[in-house]
Amino acid sequence: MAPTKSKRRPAVRRAGESAYGLLLAVKQALMAAVALLVLTAGVYTSWDAAQHAMLTKGRERGTVTIERCDGDVCGGRFEPVDASGAGAPAKGDAERTVTVVEATGRERGERLPVAVKPGTDEAVRTGPGGVLHAWIPFAGSLLLAALVVAGGLRMRRTAWGLGLAGAALLGGAFLTL
Repeated sequence: MAPTKSKRRPAVRRAGESAYGLLLAVKQALMAAVALLVLTAGVYTSWDAAQHAMLTKGRERGTVTIERCDGDVCGGRFEPVDASGAGAPAKGDAERTVTVVEATGRERGERLPVAVKPGTDEAVRTGPGGVLHAWIPFAGSLLLAALVVAGGLRMRRTAWGLGLAGAALLGGAFLTL
């Protein structure tokens, strides 16, 4: 006896439900991958400056006196400190000119604590302000990932956490500039 139409229907229905469930799982995995990619790109972009601002041990440190600013790049005289960090200029070091990228809102004559990137004349701000400023791209990626997590993954609490962390990081960087 041939199967009736009613007995075939549940099998077709289960196959359709399985395909729909598979599509939902693929969508969730894709959105999670996009959020992870955005966060990874933010960390990668920030790390170039953040490593010099945070990990200053063994790096050439000192202060720069701002002499000129062209857009978002300021330059000035670099005064190194001795290796002990006592604040005294290192003996035998000739004064040189360095540039500080993205030193917004700086005035001529202002002194900034910096660390020089090895092998270059480019300096990065140190201290709390420098560290927060270096992580600004990561803060932006947190805000963008919050939108992906809320809209694509429907994880609103996690998205709020990501968004608030990004906003706090941006606010802290703004306040310490």
